[in-house]
Amino acid sequence: MAPDRPADAGNADERPGAGAWVPSDAGLDDLRAAAPGCRGCELSRAATQVVFSSGSVRARIMLVGEQPGDREDREGEPFVGPAGLLLDRALEAAGIRREEAYLTNAVKHFRFEQRGKRRIHAKPAVGHVVACRPWLEAEFAVVRPEVVVCLGATAARSVLGHDVRIGEVRGRVLDERGGSALRAPTLVTEHPSAVLRVREEPARRASFDRLVDDLAAAAEVARSPRR
Repeated sequence: MAPDRPADAGNADERPGAGAWVPSDAGLDDLRAAAPGCRGCELSRAATQVVFSSGSVRARIMLVGEQPGDREDREGEPFVGPAGLLLDRALEAAGIRREEAYLTNAVKHFRFEQRGKRRIHAKPAVGHVVACRPWLEAEFAVVRPEVVVCLGATAARSVLGHDVRIGEVRGRVLDERGGSALRAPTLVTEHPSAVLRVREEPARRASFDRLVDDLAAAAEVARSPRR
């Protein structure tokens, strides 16, 4: 395990970004094999390992989250912590089999603040999102999903190329061709971790149900013929 460093160690803007490490015209296995060597931002120095993706190249739905959490960083797989377990429940409720989905993150390394023995999640900076975007573009080129689901504002910023307010676009099928290089219908919803942070049970249930509704809408797009 790499030595722990504070979340702001280094400056993402001083590094070349992931583009220098992303192999061209690569398959999914090649991308996964190359990702551990990426030094596109300083986050690789503190994280245990890169957390790339899970899912098949034939997946019709691409789910993009923010970044790995503590458990994902230790296990090397995305969405295996508490938020991932909730996402599994939401996918099942929306009628989506896990193998139908390709799961990845906008940022591939865990950003955290060290507090004693605990590592506390720290939101990635815009520089980290921009630095890591070549990986996401390469993943999209290989998977070619029918629909992209952005789990949270950071994911939406990476996919769409600009900031969005979740409340303003949530549940709508965005078919942007401007700032986004991903070229697929996109839906924005909240991250499963946001559902977990809702304290009152009735409100948490309502938040979960909205997430399920958004995933079900994405599934409908994925199963419909492209226009």
